[in-house]
Amino acid sequence: MLTIEPHPLLEIATFVTTFPAALGLVATSDAIRALAASLEAPAPLHPDEAVRAAVRDLLRHGGYKPTGRGKPSAEYLIRAVGESALGAINAAVDACNAVSLHSGLPISVIDLDRARPPLRIGVAPAGARYVFNAGGQEIDLAGLLCLADAEGPCANAVKDSHRTKTTPETTRTLSVVWGTRALPGRAVATAAWYRDLLGEMGATTE
Repeated sequence: MLTIEPHPLLEIATFVTTFPAALGLVATSDAIRALAASLEAPAPLHPDEAVRAAVRDLLRHGGYKPTGRGKPSAEYLIRAVGESALGAINAAVDACNAVSLHSGLPISVIDLDRARPPLRIGVAPAGARYVFNAGGQEIDLAGLLCLADAEGPCANAVKDSHRTKTTPETTRTLSVVWGTRALPGRAVATAAWYRDLLGEMGATTE
């Protein structure tokens, strides 16, 4: 269901999650809330400067500039937690944010039923853009590694598309852990921990 275009640095982990009910009815676990509240919470992975630099190098490879408002999402999370500004959204996004925060790797999570197959991962061409929030703001995707469906790019390591974001009705998600070969095994370890946390809320992953 997912084609990955050749890339010299990309090392990703992907999985599908099925929740026991629509997300509007699934409570975020206390464990995930604690992880999302502080970088000091006990966790098997921790972000550092080497991780930050490696992720930026991954995104820079296609010509994208991962700085300013276009920096990797994990960096936004670290700043938000430092400012006590990381709020809860739903069980799927809260788990994604908690794991991304502590691993230092950007993670995308989309509503799988809002995406149109086939799905692929590759570098977006010049001129590619999408709306990333309800306010209609757009991100220029040129040179950025993206997950795309039949309608075009829908997620990446910076900002996911508003078109395929989760809603209270979501029951199935696709998660993409954006890892790099400069950090061998980190994407797989991140995904394994992420799946364990989802399992503790009654979700199944595959």
